[in-house]
Amino acid sequence: MSRIPGRDYRQQLAEEEPWRQQFPYHWDADEAVTRREFVRFAVLTSGALFVGTVVLGILGKLDSRKRTKRQLIMKVGELEPGHAKYFHYPNSGDQAMILRLNDGSYAAYSQKCTHLSCAVYYQPKENTLHCPCHEGYFDPVTGEPTAGPPQRRLPRITVEEQGGNLYATEMNP
Repeated sequence: MSRIPGRDYRQQLAEEEPWRQQFPYHWDADEAVTRREFVRFAVLTSGALFVGTVVLGILGKLDSRKRTKRQLIMKVGELEPGHAKYFHYPNSGDQAMILRLNDGSYAAYSQKCTHLSCAVYYQPKENTLHCPCHEGYFDPVTGEPTAGPPQRRLPRITVEEQGGNLYATEMNP
């Protein structure tokens, strides 16, 4: 509402529509944002988010937890076919498991479910990897999900045999 010179503002307000009395908004007191200012703000905000994403990506690549290290798991033949052994890899807080498959070969995986990070266990009678939190199942040979909510395979750990011992050498996401 614009003011009319020589008239009382309250009198003008009383003569207007009822909704204007309940929501008095004075356009002349508004500091409007121009389109140019809004676009400038939106571009700068988008640019800042992009730079932040790039920085987080670089930090993720440099993350020390993903560096590979060689770690002794066990002696060859220590595990019977159809059984599993649990260990920590690549750090002491990261759970992992090695399986001796029925054909005698070995497969090692992170024990963290790809759905919500619950622990995964080997069930030898069913010959499957099971996440009890949400009934997720994985193939013990490939680590691919076979049932339940998990959509990604378990991270595989590369196992090398040397001098009668098995070593975990690398985590493959």
